Amino acid sequence: MLAYSDAIARGDAPPPPIARLIGFDLISVKPGEAVVEFQATEAHANPMGTLHGGVLCDIADIAMEVAYSSNLDEGESFTTLELKINFLKPVWRARLKAVGEWSNRGARWDGSSG
Repeated sequence: MLAYSDAIARGDAPPPPIARLIGFDLISVKPGEAVVEFQATEAHANPMGTLHGGVLCDIADIAMEVAYSSNLDEGESFTTLELKINFLKPVWRARLKAVGEWSNRGARWDGSSG
């Protein structure tokens, strides 16, 4: 996944569909770390006119996902099981940066029941 993510960051591979939908850019990736940038616009606003919290969660999730997946072996996969975010102040329009850092691989599941 590291080579694939690096190719996306360099522009040598297409971004995933969610990146095109929301409009974020993978800026850099190295083992255990990813940097994602995002331009918040009125297209991402909630009914109050500020950046929708779900979009912030998506940006945080992709930064964590790329950082984590950069350490996976060929054929391994994962999913986000839980995401907690605290909103400190509203955002209207701004260039935001999310930095994901790998800290704990977690448990492995072999797909068997029980």
